Amino acid sequence: MKLSTFLISLSLSSAALLSSHNVNANDQLAASICDYVGADDKSRIRKKLKETRVKLRNIYAGISCGGNNLIRHAIINGADGTGEYIVKQIPKSDLASGGDVAWADANGHSGSPVIAALKSRAGI
Repeated sequence: MKLSTFLISLSLSSAALLSSHNVNANDQLAASICDYVGADDKSRIRKKLKETRVKLRNIYAGISCGGNNLIRHAIINGADGTGEYIVKQIPKSDLASGGDVAWADANGHSGSPVIAALKSRAGI
């Protein structure tokens, strides 16, 4: 009886350690991507995504950079090349429903090349 209790507690402890490690890794990935977007470094974003074997479209909704999504973060930082790359990687349905065009209009960024690429791709 004591051995089974020990094994159960050991497996639960291992699961907790592994899950906290994944959260930490996800936080580091998000922070790296935010940094690379802010620096307009498309090649480092691509490299990081390839290293972690993750597709941007799968993690886009879960990344927030200073309270903004990646597209808004790119626009604020003038990272046009990276912003256009992000627009190309995200499904059209997510682009159309994201509200980024209205946000850009309200915040004086309607002339951004990223917004032009978004409108073109989403058919807005």
